[in-house]
Amino acid sequence: MVSDTTDVFKEIRPYRDDEVAGAIQRLIHDDEFIGAIAKYRFSGLSRWGGAAIRSLIRLYLGWRWRKVNSIRQVQLEVATYMEKMIARTTSGVTYSGLENIKPGVGYLFISNHRDIALDPAFVNWGLHSHGLDTVRIAIGDNLLRKPCVTELMKLNKSFIVKRSAKGPREMMKAFSELSSYLRHSIDEGHSIWIAQKEGRAKDGDDKTDPAILKMFHMEGKRQKIPFGDYIRSLNLVPVSISYEYDPGDLAKARELHAKATHGGYEKSEFEDIQSIVQGIVGQKGRVHVTFGQPVHGDFDNADDLAAAIDREIHANYHLFPSNLLAAGQTAGVDPAAAEAFERHMTGIPADLRERVLSMYARPVLNKD
Repeated sequence: MVSDTTDVFKEIRPYRDDEVAGAIQRLIHDDEFIGAIAKYRFSGLSRWGGAAIRSLIRLYLGWRWRKVNSIRQVQLEVATYMEKMIARTTSGVTYSGLENIKPGVGYLFISNHRDIALDPAFVNWGLHSHGLDTVRIAIGDNLLRKPCVTELMKLNKSFIVKRSAKGPREMMKAFSELSSYLRHSIDEGHSIWIAQKEGRAKDGDDKTDPAILKMFHMEGKRQKIPFGDYIRSLNLVPVSISYEYDPGDLAKARELHAKATHGGYEKSEFEDIQSIVQGIVGQKGRVHVTFGQPVHGDFDNADDLAAAIDREIHANYHLFPSNLLAAGQTAGVDPAAAEAFERHMTGIPADLRERVLSMYARPVLNKD
């Protein structure tokens, strides 16, 4: 464990065991956090007895979390909520490729990005269910606008990507620190989850941003290690996450439509938080996660590596009937699945249907 005097990553790292109890107490006494639980779990009752409901929630959480004093215990607590969410909002979650992942080894999982919170959550569920340690999660500081969200994320092994850094010097410092933290984590046997690009693939087109791969290498450049050699040392594993139904498909289509028709889209202040909630409570159908082979090729530059990661993610993307039907491929699709997809599409406003269809069809086109 890093001592406080040498805690060079304190600004961006997740909480440690000795910080868990304090963070939990801050959450329990956070009015906004308790109010959010009251709204989403007891919406009918909270209108009539709001203060009493919030007091009961505080008492319950204080009792429920009274013995939680380590990150491992937090992860077990999260697992109980994941199990309930999977039962309520999916038709099952399946995995492939986990045989490639060895216990005690730190991996850099780079995945396609469809949902802010669920993508790393489903990666973690697969690892946890197979007796492997969960990941440290890269999260943009744009999501940390509420203190309670910061507490929750840092308790759940999230580290901060400073997207708000301004100016070349500040950005260089932030990315250098991030690159060093990734190296530090992997060397200590802690795996990392990071999206292949900033922001979700709202149009369904999963593409790796070479700038992220260049960031990985910044620590390697500092150590004068060639790009290809350094990348191999990171145990980089491409991950493909596919949802039969994207709980955020309508919101994504609205954003794309606004950009196409009005030339831009202005997010509301807490829209990302609303997207996280919608992802958790929305129906997802079946979900499949594929862990690819660790990248071992010889790559001279970030562009070549990005292309290789894309090929792996596209090849391993599990196609559901929703993808095939959207791409006009009806052969062999179960009639019940076709009926379910038709019902889903009737809930999409007519002016957005083509965008949603394109979103679901894109993974099929990427495989060709």
